[in-house]
Amino acid sequence: MSHSFTIAGRMKAVRYAVSGVLVMLKSQHNAWIHGLATIVVSVLGLYFRLTKSEWCWIILAIAVVWTAEALNTALEFLIDAASPDYHPLVQKAKDVAAGAVLISAVGAAVIGLIILGPYLLRLF
Repeated sequence: MSHSFTIAGRMKAVRYAVSGVLVMLKSQHNAWIHGLATIVVSVLGLYFRLTKSEWCWIILAIAVVWTAEALNTALEFLIDAASPDYHPLVQKAKDVAAGAVLISAVGAAVIGLIILGPYLLRLF
């Protein structure tokens, strides 16, 4: 089955993706924390006038955390649909996915400290 490329089809795909991001924001409290961190780091970056290369690292760190959170959320929804009852392997899968978010968030925090730390120290 072959589907041709259309602008309307791509626009529909973007709407689905935006809908998925909104579902994540509405259902995941940790996504709110990531959102707040994204805003704070972005405001600080603008205030300190980060260089292009510093922005690249900050944006990459933000994108990795959001991607990990989105994949964790998708995995949780899938697991809950496939296995609504408790199962120890399901719990392990959820824990590992949450661990991936934690790893990315810690890495992003370290990148943030490396880049923003010197700017913040100059203020004090």
